[in-house]
Amino acid sequence: MAQMAMVMNLDKCIGCHTCSVTCKQAWTNRSGMEYVWFNNVETRPGLGYPRTYEDQDTWQGGWVRKGNGRLTLRSGGRWKKLATIFSNPKLPGIEDYYEPWTYDYETLLNSPATQTFPVATPKSLITGKDINIRWSANWDDDLGGSLEHATRDPMLKGIEDKVKFEFEQTFMFYLPRICEHCLNPSCAASCPSGAIYKRSEDGIVLVDQDKCRGWRMCVSGCPYKKIYFNHRTGKAEKCTFCYPRIEVGIPTVCSETCVGRLRYLGLVLYDADRVLEAASVENDHDLYEAQRSILLDPDDPEVRREAERAGIPADWIEAARRSPVHKLINTYKVALPLHPEYRTMPMVWYIPPLSPVVDVIKDTGHDAEDRHNLFAAIDTLRIPVEYLANLFTAGDTAPVDSVLRKLAAMRSYMRDINLGRDPDDSIPESVGMDGESLYEMFRLLALAKYDERYVIPTAHVEQAHALEELATECALDYDGGPGMMGESGPFGEGSGELTPVAVENFQMLKQRQTADSMSGARSAESGGEDSGRGRLRGRLNLLNWDGKGSPTGLFPKRSPEEDE
Repeated sequence: MAQMAMVMNLDKCIGCHTCSVTCKQAWTNRSGMEYVWFNNVETRPGLGYPRTYEDQDTWQGGWVRKGNGRLTLRSGGRWKKLATIFSNPKLPGIEDYYEPWTYDYETLLNSPATQTFPVATPKSLITGKDINIRWSANWDDDLGGSLEHATRDPMLKGIEDKVKFEFEQTFMFYLPRICEHCLNPSCAASCPSGAIYKRSEDGIVLVDQDKCRGWRMCVSGCPYKKIYFNHRTGKAEKCTFCYPRIEVGIPTVCSETCVGRLRYLGLVLYDADRVLEAASVENDHDLYEAQRSILLDPDDPEVRREAERAGIPADWIEAARRSPVHKLINTYKVALPLHPEYRTMPMVWYIPPLSPVVDVIKDTGHDAEDRHNLFAAIDTLRIPVEYLANLFTAGDTAPVDSVLRKLAAMRSYMRDINLGRDPDDSIPESVGMDGESLYEMFRLLALAKYDERYVIPTAHVEQAHALEELATECALDYDGGPGMMGESGPFGEGSGELTPVAVENFQMLKQRQTADSMSGARSAESGGEDSGRGRLRGRLNLLNWDGKGSPTGLFPKRSPEEDE
């Protein structure tokens, strides 16, 4: 089967939250979803969003392996769910998310001249009353309140003596999170209504809004707490992996607008018959390799033959061969899954951060790019390797150490090349790679262009009707729903008629974003004339420019007089 997947390079994340804001505007900027962030960026160490979501002793998410080797939901099976179906006790409260608010801006706008400065009082977006802000989705950003909050990070369990929260000794890095679109999703298994399903075409996990009955068992079952309850519509909603964009070959909103260009999107092929076997291995430390082993090599002729036999189109198989996700996970082995111990087989992977190692060496006055210094510093990393292992490899430090050494070797090897020195082949050999593959890894991580970072095959014409039906089922604008794609209904924002999400709606956007120049879309409107009203001279939307060509609005031509 085929699966769309994502890899994020945490060394590049600057914590700007652009991905969160654009996702919010695209998907959750509606009544009932004020507290919801399909994409959020957490500062680690920290409690995350919702608060302490990783504490599965409390929230009971994911799967556990029983003594007989079988998997069962941590939150309990059918009988337990039936007993608690009307009162689910394992749900985060609004205080664990946050009570969304706005400010009484009218006081500022309409205040007369007074001796005191007017204050815009915070107002709850749920109750409309004045509130005292105590928590939010981004409360411990940049270690804000770390002495009070970050010390309770569940990932610090067992390594408290290695993490110092004095600010001159502490560490931090950013962790962007979306739904993991797992191969073995516990949210789907938790749903009594069968409303959550995994698309067979590309593996994206969606919620059928017609079938959802608002039991909220999926919220409990998801260990990442990336399914949310819309209290306005009474339905569950989640990250859709921007499936209408993916179907026409353009990346998710969070990837498209990422300032650091840290996200990679691509297709991977996997052996669906081995998912349960991989998720059921006895030792948690073996889960990372078990999951990696079910991802198939698209360069293997036998894999390609089986993929064709399974009905996967030829251009999808070719996209899997060019996939940056496959290269980072299985070829270079530098990407790691988030919390494999939940046994959901997550498909959003991460390259752990190396930058703090370099900064520490630089502060000592030593050569921060020398591989001997880098390798030695990894063992005494300010971010304890054990902390990264608790996040990405179920506590096993060996894979994390291997990844950090490869990243350190890449820096040292490329530094010699960039300074005009002869490359030292012993550097890649020390991490089990050759110079060519180390250079290709550097090029993918540091220099990759738009079409190298996002290798997304388009949906096929023969699948159009099925995809349109799926879009209607899981769209957020169902009959009586929030109506985000069209006008509000007669009873306000929460009402409205069905407006199905159609693939055609995104064709013009795709053409504009993949054109060789910024003028492609407008030349048709202007009849090909370079002058006249058909063109908007001097105006450019940088969000739509992928670096191809030189847009006239960005570099306007100068007159001969100006040149002189």
